[in-house]
Amino acid sequence: MKEDNGVWMHCTNSAIRRAARQLGQLYDDVIEPSGLRGTQFSLLSQIALASDDGAPLKLLAEALVMDLSALGHTLKPLARDGLVELVADTHDKRVKRARLTAEGRSRLSQARLLWQDAQERFDAAFGKARSAEMRALLGAVSTPDFARAFRAAKPAAGG
Repeated sequence: MKEDNGVWMHCTNSAIRRAARQLGQLYDDVIEPSGLRGTQFSLLSQIALASDDGAPLKLLAEALVMDLSALGHTLKPLARDGLVELVADTHDKRVKRARLTAEGRSRLSQARLLWQDAQERFDAAFGKARSAEMRALLGAVSTPDFARAFRAAKPAAGG
């Protein structure tokens, strides 16, 4: 199949998914010595941003643009391996929070060094300015405002 003949040339969703699969594989290869996959690294990084009480699962899922069930599925092996613990909120026992364990902080620190290598490789191959621009554009697409605008948009006649 010719590179320029695929549906990804006409479908933004297909192009982004295709690129995401390739980048995921490339980053996973680089951070593999940490024992983490890119999705786990991203999740641990997001949890690390929370207070010492941990990140509420609902807010964590929203930040990662995931549903709670997918988040639970991704958290399960991290909890099993002792990198994350799930705890009840001190003010509302119905709210669950995820927080890093000491082992989780250590593993994240190790993975961050490897991730930095992957990020520098990406910047070198793609260009640092283009890389920053792409992250900003994809960040905008990942917002709730974009999702609302997408749902409300009406296709142009004949388009």
